[in-house]
Order: sequence, then C-alpha cells, then structure tokens
Amino acid sequence: MRTNILIALDNRRAKPDGTYSLLLRITHHRTVGQISLGIHLHPKDWDEKKRMIKSSYKGTESVTRLNNFILKQKTNALDIITRLEESKQLASLSVHQIKALIQKGNEKSSFYTYAEQCIDQMKQEQRIGNARTYRLVLSALKFYMAQKPLNFEDITYAFLKKFESHHLKNGNSYNGLSVYLRTMRAIFNRAIKDRVIDASIYPFKDFSIKQVKTRKRAIPIADIMKIKELDCSHDVLLHETKLYFLFSFYTRGIPFSDMAHLKGSNIINGRITFQRVKTNKPYDIKITSDIQTIIDYFYSGKTKNAYIFPIIKRTTPEDQYKDVEWARNRYNKRLQKIAELCGIEENLTSYVSRHSFATRAKNLGVPIATISDMLGHESTKTTEIYLDSLPSDIMDDYHEQIINTSKK
Repeated sequence: MRTNILIALDNRRAKPDGTYSLLLRITHHRTVGQISLGIHLHPKDWDEKKRMIKSSYKGTESVTRLNNFILKQKTNALDIITRLEESKQLASLSVHQIKALIQKGNEKSSFYTYAEQCIDQMKQEQRIGNARTYRLVLSALKFYMAQKPLNFEDITYAFLKKFESHHLKNGNSYNGLSVYLRTMRAIFNRAIKDRVIDASIYPFKDFSIKQVKTRKRAIPIADIMKIKELDCSHDVLLHETKLYFLFSFYTRGIPFSDMAHLKGSNIINGRITFQRVKTNKPYDIKITSDIQTIIDYFYSGKTKNAYIFPIIKRTTPEDQYKDVEWARNRYNKRLQKIAELCGIEENLTSYVSRHSFATRAKNLGVPIATISDMLGHESTKTTEIYLDSLPSDIMDDYHEQIINTSKK
C-alpha cells in the first residue's frame, strides 16, 4: 500500500498563543493531505519520537484518554484506507478524496455531529418538542465547552461530574440538570445502537442522574368540582378554558398538546383513540357523558378530519408546535383567573389536571401500575413523580386498620 498515515505536529505555522495544530498527515502517491484533530499543543508537550502527547499537557482531564482518542482517529483512517484498497478503489483516488472519506468517517465520533443528525431525524418524524430539547442541550454543552469540539470520548464520568458542578454552581436546579443529562444519555444509547461508538466508552454506567421531587401540582376533587360548577358563560374564552381543563381531567389527564391534535377521526365507536405526540403510545378512552358534552360544544358542524379544539391553525409541524405553545401560554394565564374565581390557592396550570387525575386515582386505591398505563408512561417511576401524598384522613384510616388488626 502506497498510502500512509502519520500523527504530526504542524510546526510550520504557530497560533497567536504559541501552540501548533496536531494533524493526521496522509501521504498518497507522494502527495500529502492533512486533517486537523482539533488539538493545539506547545512543542514541549509533544513527544515527536513516540508520536504522543506528553503528561505535561494541561489542556485535558486525562492525557491517556486523549492519546487513545488520537490513536483511534489514526486507526479509523487506516481502516478506511484498507477497505478502499481491498475494494480496489484506493489507487484511483486522489489524496483529497481520501481525506474527505476519512473526515466523513471520523465525524461519527463527534457528539455534536451525531446529535445534529438525531435532531434532523426527529424533525422528519414530526417530534418537534424532542428536537427542541436536544437543541437546548447542545446549546448548553457548546456554551460550557466555549464552542470547542466535543467527541463522545471526551464525555467521561469526570466530565459529567464537572458539568454537574458547573450547572449547580450557577444556581440552576437538579431537575433542569436532569433534562440535560438524560438527553445526553439518550444520545449515547442511540449512538451505541447505531454502532457509531463502542459501548466501552459509555460514561453513565456509574453516574447517577439526580432528580428532586417538585412541589405537587394536584388539587383535591372538591376544587375540581368548584371549577366544574363555575359559571363563566359570560366570558367565552374563560368558559372554553374551563372546558379544556375538565376535558383533560375526564380523559385521564390528557396533555394539552395531545388534546390540541385530536380530530374527529379519533372518535371511533364511542371511544377516543389516538397516539401521544411525545411517546407514540396508544390511548383508548371511553367517551362519558361529560366528555361528550365538551366534544359537542367544540366539534359541532366540523368535518371528520377537522381538529376538535380550535388550537392548531397551521399545517407544517413546526408551525403547529408554535400554535400549541402559543395557545398553552394563554390557557395557563386564563387558568389563573379561574383559580381566583374559585378560591383555589394552588397555581393552576395545564399540568394540574393530569396530576390531579393521577392523585385521585391513587387515593381511590388504583394500583400505580394501572395509573401508569392510564397516563401513558413508560415506567411507574415517572408516575410516582406525578402522585401526591395520600391525605391525612386516609393515612389515619389505614393506621387504625393496622393497629386494630395487630390486636386480634
């Protein structure tokens, strides 16, 4: 093979800080091409004989891991060249073509590049909310890294602990951090399944993602009844806000986004059947008289393919996402007015109906596994976050039953 790869320090041109770029130098048919590894060193930190970074280098958490990363880049490049030679394509390619193929192959180890691919796929699948969360996480990481490149190999246990410390030191919450870390973990898991990275570099095996239980957002059934009995027919927007809230409670706490996407075609044989926007998990809910009354109010005179609720106005997925967000913001503002009229001290939001349904089910003795299925959760751990503590009177009843049983 007349093609060689060498790791070299580009000592021809120094940067303003006196460092030089570390390169993969490709020699093919006596022509040289170079690929920057995104690493900049002072000559004193480079071992020219061993082609390795010295332990004196302070620009990384682990020099050993960084050297392993560099070696992997070279190994990947050699693997590409070997496959080109075996397929008898190598001889006909220029060094620039080989360089492009190696760069494309090495892009796979870039956390940013792979995450961008995930975002693009989510947009194609119309999972706009998930795509926005991934974009938020990428922005946070790029800010933390001061726009420096970030490869999967760089995200170690030590990196995660430092990122956690940085996030909390700036006054942010554990739950906000949890969103970032769970998204990063999901990207790692997906990359491993796609064979983009090896499972051996997975950093979350021993790293615990902490999540603090937030203040419960459920209200008692007595407050639900206050909302139901509230007469706000003189204010159409307030009346419709009330109906949105009750519809969500009656339909197992259906999220606002899923409610917005319901169409007449989702009503089949006296039931509402649909898939959640967020998880694609199917729902199948019996239409009770209370539910039917609300459907009749909004859906009367519409075609089968029309949306039941007047929330989504546009056609593209991104515009529809914006329609839902805009409507939800105004819905939450009007819920504050309803809470005031009903004398409810709890902060009333679109999530309260969902939490209230879950807590009501728990208080009635419905098993958590069943509640989890009714809410469309992937696991009971998520459901437990929704559930409020049992009221004191129910706890007292259980206490007495336990004591009385022990006396027999």
